[in-house]
Amino acid sequence: MSVNGYHVAVVGATGAVGHQMIKTLEDRNFPVSKLTLLSSSRSAGTKLTFKGQEIEVQEATPESFEGVQIALFSAGGSVSKQLAKEAVKRGAIVIDNTSAFRMDEDVPLVVPEVNEEDLKWHNGIIANPNCSTIQMVVALEPIRKHFGLNKIIVSTYQAVSGAGVSAIEELKQQTRDILEEKEPKANILPVKSDEKHYQIAFNAIPQIDKFQENGFTFEEMKMINETKKIMHKNDLEVAATCVRLPVITGHSESVYIEIERDDVSVEDIQKVLKDAPGVTLQDDPAEQVYPMPAYCVGKYDTFVGRIRKDLDKANGFHLWVVSDNLLKGAALNSVQIAESLIKLNLV
Repeated sequence: MSVNGYHVAVVGATGAVGHQMIKTLEDRNFPVSKLTLLSSSRSAGTKLTFKGQEIEVQEATPESFEGVQIALFSAGGSVSKQLAKEAVKRGAIVIDNTSAFRMDEDVPLVVPEVNEEDLKWHNGIIANPNCSTIQMVVALEPIRKHFGLNKIIVSTYQAVSGAGVSAIEELKQQTRDILEEKEPKANILPVKSDEKHYQIAFNAIPQIDKFQENGFTFEEMKMINETKKIMHKNDLEVAATCVRLPVITGHSESVYIEIERDDVSVEDIQKVLKDAPGVTLQDDPAEQVYPMPAYCVGKYDTFVGRIRKDLDKANGFHLWVVSDNLLKGAALNSVQIAESLIKLNLV
């Protein structure tokens, strides 16, 4: 570390998550001595502000990482595969927000509140989990620690910002068109590259990412596999159904779990979550207090409520989990990883 801090690069600086990364570095007063902003050639030349200073975005090339100590990547998997190892070669630690390296055995997949210790065996690249996985494991890890965890069944209600700025704009335009009784045009969702697209305004699309041979989507398989890796529990039973909703920011999840004990009460779960790092408990049904995506935007924590015991399984519980997918689901978790690296003297 230099006297003033670290040379940090943000790859994909002009995207929705890139903007949040820059803002999060500033808001958390991360020790930055120099900030390099990188993007595709198409966005190079754009000027962005950090701590009152205008910084010109440069095209990302292997040479861009000379002198960089921490590189936050959020420019798509293909860019990460092309440039992450080039950054490492030049001495940077890469914190990658794409799915490019998440399931690599040599790459730790980290949520600091859950498995910070895994940072100690990194080989230059650290993977940031999927946004939906992050908020779920933040909510469930305290429960697993205290009561064990055998099974998870999760249904997600995911915001369009998870699909990028173009999906947000399409939701807004479709909403305007429908309210004006015009025919809405669909070009983005469920998957940009697929030929078939559906309106998202006033709709729910039960597909996020491409379908796999087993009938689950890639997004669903990410949640399943990443949860097992983060929790170091390969025998954990996990199933997911991921749905896109016409919400701009904030993912919601209905989570059913089975723990290892059948003598645990709702109050026991609430007590554990109340003291858990990164969790805000909002659970008072009598007063209609529960998490909602409209009220989590811009907040760091994962919000948990609607905790109730299953009516048939003594060890079964239901929870409602909400978080800002651009913050804890992406930018914040990446910056927290960088903070943990400093705390553990790993950079």
